[in-house]
Amino acid sequence: MIISVASGKGGTGKTLVSTSLALSLKDSHKVMLLDCDVEEPNAHVFLKPAIASSEAVSIPVPKVDETKCTHCGECAEVCAYNAIAVTKQKVLIFPELCHGCGACSYLCPEKAISEEPREIGVVEWGQADGLEFVHGKLTVGEAMAPPIIRKVREHFNSDGVVIVDIPPGTSCPVVEAIKDSDFCLLVTEPTPFGLNDLVLAVETVRELNIPCGIVLNRAGVGDAGVEEYCRKENIPILLTIPLDTEIARLYSNGVPLVEGMPEWKDSFRKLFNRIKGNSR
Repeated sequence: MIISVASGKGGTGKTLVSTSLALSLKDSHKVMLLDCDVEEPNAHVFLKPAIASSEAVSIPVPKVDETKCTHCGECAEVCAYNAIAVTKQKVLIFPELCHGCGACSYLCPEKAISEEPREIGVVEWGQADGLEFVHGKLTVGEAMAPPIIRKVREHFNSDGVVIVDIPPGTSCPVVEAIKDSDFCLLVTEPTPFGLNDLVLAVETVRELNIPCGIVLNRAGVGDAGVEEYCRKENIPILLTIPLDTEIARLYSNGVPLVEGMPEWKDSFRKLFNRIKGNSR
């Protein structure tokens, strides 16, 4: 079973929920946690995994043989990401814009374009207190998160429960990380900002045809807008976590909620049972 933990906005508590759920289930299930928030992975701060191995992630970028190139401009025309510009004397390549699609080399009439790998990040994996753990790290300054996310997802183990910590927002990295999930937990907070971005996240998972439920974090502040929206849209609120200074203190010290406050383990096990009852 693949459970994605996502949100429309950052800072709502995705990592708190994903690590707590994983640690609560590890004694009764085979559990793997994938941190796909490759721009700012932080699940390792709480799980403290022993990294066993790593693999560099590269994308193919064009390399032009100027002795063959006629500067016809075909490569620049087919590049949807403006990673190539052609002048009368030279072809300019902008590697940071390249998505590695290969269209330029495939369609070059003179076969003047080959491809060479450009490293954009790394994937690491290992064990964390009985959990299988994988995360990706996008190199600082790089913009292409999806290739790292795809490489992280290659480590899926279908034998047990896979919990995926999703990047914030609703853009391409989120879609890449969340697709093929059996269920999506959307973590939000009872504020106007939380509601605004929750609506966008719900629209995204519905477009992907993935069932979803809500974890309402920091309950006790803000307003009732999120709860009213969930009632109107018939989206179940599966777990409520109050605004609590002790929870905040544990989180700020890198201590998982269910380790610092073990009484929460039962709540997360019940959350898992509710997920199973609402999944496809």
